[in-house]
Amino acid sequence: MLGFVIIVSAWQLASSLGLMQPGLLPTPGEVGRVLVEGLWSGNLLNDLLISSRRVVIGVTIGMAAAIPIGFALGWFPRARVTFNPLVNFFRALPPIALVPLVVIYFGIGEVAREVILVYAAFFATIIVVYEGIGGIEEKYVRAGRTLGAGRLELFTRVVLPLSTPHIFTAARISLGIGWSSLVAAELVAAQDGLGAAIQNASNYLDVPTMYAGIILIGAAALAMDLAIRVTASRVLRWQDRGER
Repeated sequence: MLGFVIIVSAWQLASSLGLMQPGLLPTPGEVGRVLVEGLWSGNLLNDLLISSRRVVIGVTIGMAAAIPIGFALGWFPRARVTFNPLVNFFRALPPIALVPLVVIYFGIGEVAREVILVYAAFFATIIVVYEGIGGIEEKYVRAGRTLGAGRLELFTRVVLPLSTPHIFTAARISLGIGWSSLVAAELVAAQDGLGAAIQNASNYLDVPTMYAGIILIGAAALAMDLAIRVTASRVLRWQDRGER
């Protein structure tokens, strides 16, 4: 909590000293009041739930499609050499740059917003998974073959367990990218969600509500990341992390 205390204290100090023009930097108290009122009335709470649902669905679909491809690229060197430049090309494209094309091909409905989030999670997951599999130490593969493991057993008993930590890492990265792409996704004629709330507040220069929406995005992303870390710590109890 110390990091948050430092940030909020610096924020309060900057606001009290009037380092910016009046109205452009609300105090933490003003933003806190907007947060409480918005959550209590259900307006911001509804936006939070809608945005969380969009991110979870988009990231889940993106990861489900990317994990098999990541395994293939990591396990087959020729496939990795062939498709690695293509993957890195699309990974470098920011989702917001694709919004006009998404509108043309998918319209302005919920599908269009999910497509942007799926795209954001898809290529991030591929990179993490295939780099993780490609980095598996050869001694484990050789040990499995020495003990008589066939291709399928080698995959299920060696490669899959050793790649599980990388899948959890991909989930954390993809969720982070998903939340950072949320505003771009909700630019597609969204009437609800935190991205839309921030955009609507900016139209009226409602700075406290903009801050409230940003804080809720960060809080939701932090909560999801913590949930993944707790799950990973339980699933990966077998992993020897060594002394630090």
